Amino acid sequence: MYLIVEAESIAPDVRRIVVEAPKIAKKHSAGQFVIVRVTPDGERIPLTIAEADPSTGTITLFVQAIGRTTTLMSELEAGDFLVDVAGPLGRASEVKQYGTAVVVGGGLGTAIAYPIARALAAAGNRVIAIIGGRSREYVLLEEQLAAHGIEVIPCTDDGSYGRPGFVTEALADVIDAENVAVVFATGPVPMMGAVAEVTRPDGIETIASLNPIMVDGTGMCGGCRVEVGGETKFACVDGPEFDAHQVDFGLLQRRNTSYRAFETKRLQDLESLDAAHHEQVLAPVRGACATEVDA
Repeated sequence: MYLIVEAESIAPDVRRIVVEAPKIAKKHSAGQFVIVRVTPDGERIPLTIAEADPSTGTITLFVQAIGRTTTLMSELEAGDFLVDVAGPLGRASEVKQYGTAVVVGGGLGTAIAYPIARALAAAGNRVIAIIGGRSREYVLLEEQLAAHGIEVIPCTDDGSYGRPGFVTEALADVIDAENVAVVFATGPVPMMGAVAEVTRPDGIETIASLNPIMVDGTGMCGGCRVEVGGETKFACVDGPEFDAHQVDFGLLQRRNTSYRAFETKRLQDLESLDAAHHEQVLAPVRGACATEVDA
């Protein structure tokens, strides 16, 4: 059982959750993730480690309530628990001195871009972060990025804040104005695919952090298969970062949506419960009432 020491809402349906996990905090590097199980009978989901603090033994996760599991996790508060947190998993980001590096984060993808941008800045790069959201309230971590000396370009689809329009449009302008050495893309699959097409004509190294369906995070289940340069890779052990110009984003999108009907039904089942039965689902991980369970 892993204790939640902080939990707060930072945007509609988006929560910042700090978890006590000292071994993971000690070993974490930018780009890595954990596999989380919220309740004893729940599914396992991958979440990027946004921050790790070895001094306090904590890691920070960001979760958006979309399906059944993320909705349940979003309802947890400080003092509650997560049943399992396994990690750190995946290969760390390749952090070196590139020169000018751009990280592009869309929506919750900014939480994935955040540790990468911090690591790039700490390595001496000039880092520009282009972060986007549907509207002002969905633009995440702008102040936190700026606090590390990172130039931030916020974008909103509806023009309610920052630069109006898509992050790809801002990226094209930055490429025209700067000698960009590398681009890291994190966020929705269509956005990452679009970023790859913006950088392709100039041959700019572009790295995408892929987000396929995962179960165990060790390469055993095969659920996270992705096609990169015509070869099958497993995002959990070979990635999650790959050359974006080699990724088959169309196939990734189709695989990510293959369980949509099932996921929708599971969420509807949760929403159909009355308050008492809904709370029973979370009872095993609620504060002092939490009970140890077998992994």
